[in-house]
Amino acid sequence: MPETFKRESKYGLTVLTTTDEGLLRYLNNVQKQVTEWLLAGNVQRLVVVVQGVDTMETLERWQFNVSVQQEEGGNGENTTPNPATLKKPASKSVKDIHNEIQAIIRQITASVTFLPLLQEPCTFDLLVYTDKDINMPEKWADSDPCYILNSAEVKLRSFTTTVHKVDSMVAYKEAEEWEL
Repeated sequence: MPETFKRESKYGLTVLTTTDEGLLRYLNNVQKQVTEWLLAGNVQRLVVVVQGVDTMETLERWQFNVSVQQEEGGNGENTTPNPATLKKPASKSVKDIHNEIQAIIRQITASVTFLPLLQEPCTFDLLVYTDKDINMPEKWADSDPCYILNSAEVKLRSFTTTVHKVDSMVAYKEAEEWEL
């Protein structure tokens, strides 16, 4: 069986990255579209859903709420960014933004300490919550939100750029029986 993941170390973090060409194409297409929508201010939420392959039961739901940062007096709604109301670019350096993103990635990788061990083969889905009036690519489809009933939830770090604020959390199905 071909190996589909490799270890990669960047910015002091070691993570597994995929080498599967089909998955890489899929992720590149999603990233291209989401980047376009983010730059236009059309994304409110990104969600990664982890489901059991056989049961399709949602086991984890990683949610990243995205809001456009407006100056005082802005309407606070998530609309196309208005250059006159955006925070000044000098308010945060690229290094500071990278440090905040590294901190949330560290927190996500450290979540293994409190998330239940997944005992079955899993798959994932990406959900993108956008403005209703945007053009949706043909191959994209509506989905249910994949909520987890009676889930445990943990709020994670947030980070900001000069344009966006991202709040994050993970909801997960608690282990029914803890094995010692």
